[in-house]
Amino acid sequence: MPVFVCTVLPTYNERDNIEPLIRRLLATVEPPYLVLVVDDDSPDKTWQVVEAVAADVNTPAAERVVLIRRQDESGLTSAIQRGIDEAIHRYGAEAVSWMDCDLSMPPEDLPQLLALLDSGADVAVGSRWIAGGADVAHGPVARGLSWVINRSASWLLPGPVTDWTSGFVAARAPVLRAFRLRGDYGEYCIDLLARSVQGGFRVQEAPYRCLPRQTGASKTGVNLWDYLVKGRKYVGTIVRLRFEKKCTGQEDEM
Repeated sequence: MPVFVCTVLPTYNERDNIEPLIRRLLATVEPPYLVLVVDDDSPDKTWQVVEAVAADVNTPAAERVVLIRRQDESGLTSAIQRGIDEAIHRYGAEAVSWMDCDLSMPPEDLPQLLALLDSGADVAVGSRWIAGGADVAHGPVARGLSWVINRSASWLLPGPVTDWTSGFVAARAPVLRAFRLRGDYGEYCIDLLARSVQGGFRVQEAPYRCLPRQTGASKTGVNLWDYLVKGRKYVGTIVRLRFEKKCTGQEDEM
C-alpha cells in the first residue's frame, strides 16, 4: 500500500508562485497525497489563490489541497510545525515533506526524497552540496556564508549531512512525533537533523539545484547584514547542539 504523504507549504506573500507550485506537486506525486498550505494572512492574499485552487481540484471523495489561514500567529518554523501537526494528527499522514514556496526548490525533485523514505530512510534532505546539487539562486556572498555554515555543522555535528540548512525535507511521522521544530527561521533544520541523527533515525540526502526566485521578495535576506543576522542564529544552534549531552525526544500531542 502506498504511504500517505502530505506536503506542507508555509506561505507569506507568494501569490504568484503558489498556484504553479501546488499544481506541479499534484502532477508529480502520486496519490494518496495532500498539499497543506499554511498561510500567515498574506497581505497579497495568497490564501485567496489557494482557496481557488482547492475549489478546483478537491472533490467530495478526496481533498487534495487544504488551506490553514493563520491570523493570530506568524513565522516560518511555527507555520511548518502547524502543518506537521495537522498532517499527522488530523489527516493521518505517514510522511510529511515541506519546501520553500518561491519555486527555488523544484517540486519535480520531491519524488527523490520520497524514494529515500521508501528505501529505508527516516529523514530525506535535498542537498545543494553533493554531486548533482547546486545553488544558482544566490550570489557569491550568500553561497559562501552558506558553505561555511554547512561545513562547520558537518565538522561539529554527527551524521552524513552536507546541507544542514536545506529546508527541503521529507520525514516519516515517527521522527516528527519525537521531535518538534525549534527555532525562529532556518536554524530549525539544523536542530531537527542533528536530533534525528542522535536519536537513532536514518538521515539521507538527494541532490537538488536551488533556483532563482521568479517573482516576489526574498525572505532570506537582501543584503550582507540580513545574512549575518540569520547566520548568527545558525552558528548559535550548531554550538548549542555540539555541547548538548544528548538529543532526545518524546511524542508530542497536538
